[in-house]
Amino acid sequence: MKPQFSAWTQALVSAVLLAGSLSVHAADRKIFVANEGAGTVSVINAETFKVTRHIAVGAGAHNVQVSPDGKLAWVTNNGTPKSATAGMAHAGMSTAEHGAMADAGEVWAIDTATDEVVARVVVGKHPAHVVVSADSRWAYVTNGGDNTLSVVDTTLLKVVDTIPAGAFPHGIRLSPDGKQAYVANLKGGTVSVIDTESRKEISRIAVGKGPAQVGFTSDSRLAFVSLSQEASIAVIDPVSRKVIRKVRVGNVPIQLYATPDNRFLFVANQGSRKSPGNTVSVIDLSTFSTQRIRTGNGAHGVVVGNDGRHAYVTNLYANTVSVIDVRSRESVATVAVGAGPNGISVSP
Repeated sequence: MKPQFSAWTQALVSAVLLAGSLSVHAADRKIFVANEGAGTVSVINAETFKVTRHIAVGAGAHNVQVSPDGKLAWVTNNGTPKSATAGMAHAGMSTAEHGAMADAGEVWAIDTATDEVVARVVVGKHPAHVVVSADSRWAYVTNGGDNTLSVVDTTLLKVVDTIPAGAFPHGIRLSPDGKQAYVANLKGGTVSVIDTESRKEISRIAVGKGPAQVGFTSDSRLAFVSLSQEASIAVIDPVSRKVIRKVRVGNVPIQLYATPDNRFLFVANQGSRKSPGNTVSVIDLSTFSTQRIRTGNGAHGVVVGNDGRHAYVTNLYANTVSVIDVRSRESVATVAVGAGPNGISVSP
């Protein structure tokens, strides 16, 4: 005889199963925001959505990435601040504002337990983005000023290899298996495919105008690149290494990030300083239909939390971070941070 369940019991079981599906990944602990105009990193408590600290880092702090082991947050910058005006060279994504820096840049490491800077490594000119390997041993930094990637040994704290890439390499992400790095070449209209074992470029994919950042679904089925000068994103088949479709989004899309369940892609629509964008496009990866969620002015950086509950968006021109509930598609908090918030990353 089959057991009989009351409606209340069935509802309770459904709620438990749903909660379990959202808790496959560890809950977010801290959110790190690189404030390019302020030369700081803001630390946000992921439970209260309150800033707990502003950490002084190098001039023009552009991108931040927490290592997979959660121990360090790596920040790209232009070294120790030399003037009060240093910092905003990147905001707006214009060609003039992307001129190569005269000096080598740096990547700094913040201890996520103490929120203190614990290491500084000199890399190439005008470093943009940084990613860290799954074992947290290697950090890869794109150097827009000399068209290279720096490979940093995070144990020895030094650059151990330099890899040529396309014109003005900017955004970078590692494939889910860690075997390849995709690099958006902002001025080259291409994505470089880097073999992480041989540390060589093995392919260059023509994608469109102004590629700014790349991303993957965690199942490796799709790759993406934002096209900042086309108001669209290109969808790439990682097997054939070809663009298989383009999806229209808002003006000047910059960063993008897929949800852990591979169902949706969040794209930050920055716009320009004169005509700022204030939305995130959410693309349904089964139908490629889109909807938009309002943020602050200059939506630039975006990351989806480890447990998939929230997306966090930096608003470059509003000096804030928008917290979006992924399920309801609503902004649930706005957090004031430093000037020119750019890159953003979450610590487990």
